[in-house]
Amino acid sequence: MDKKFITLTKENIAKEHICCAFSDKKCAESYELKKEWLVCEFNNGYVFRRLDERAKVFIEYGAADKGWAPIDAPNYLLINCLWVAGQYKGKGYAKALLQSAIDDANAQGKAGLVTIVGTSKFHFMSDTKWFLRQGFETCETLPYGFSLLVKKLNPKAENPKFGASVKSGECEHKQGIAVYYSNRCPFTEYHIKNSLPETVQNRNIPLHVVKLATMEQAQSSPTPATIFSLFYNGKFVTTDLSACMDSRFDKVVPTDGQNVQ
Repeated sequence: MDKKFITLTKENIAKEHICCAFSDKKCAESYELKKEWLVCEFNNGYVFRRLDERAKVFIEYGAADKGWAPIDAPNYLLINCLWVAGQYKGKGYAKALLQSAIDDANAQGKAGLVTIVGTSKFHFMSDTKWFLRQGFETCETLPYGFSLLVKKLNPKAENPKFGASVKSGECEHKQGIAVYYSNRCPFTEYHIKNSLPETVQNRNIPLHVVKLATMEQAQSSPTPATIFSLFYNGKFVTTDLSACMDSRFDKVVPTDGQNVQ
């Protein structure tokens, strides 16, 4: 592992790529919205660190109390994304990126690090088993498939926990499809504005779209997965953004009201 990492800032982000969707022209607008989101979050100490290559090798994290997630984790760092793809897997990059976050947490006097995952692997979420192998432990699970993992640097620190808004696995919209999303991902805006309306119209299903536009909205959302979550008749179904597409919808969303992933 002889390649270096770079940390994006407000000064260099305009000329640097952000890994996801850099070759997907149809998501160009969403890509720029993710960059705008990052610039705003840099003011809160948010970190986006990636391999200095045209590759999908990166980590994103920041202070949990300023995170876009409904958790209670005082004095923790929240890892939002850790992704190593393709030929770069198995070369130590993920461990090096994680160690950089641990080093930052130690330097800031944080109690530890926390991340939200699928109890079994969910789409657009980090690899649960990998984090457990790196010394993270499960501190809370939700019955509809999410887990909160923690790696404590201070053994006496209080355990993080999910917020009250996500305990039920239900949202306020009880008929049809409801999606909650943010610009934390460069794919969401395109598929929710272009793919999903046509898909639900073809099936005559009511649609409610809720954009989480502020940290406060994300912290009180009914889903721990604030990149994208889809609910059907009020109940959580999936984090799989491909459900927006007509060719994938019926494979992901149940027609009998039973939740599947």
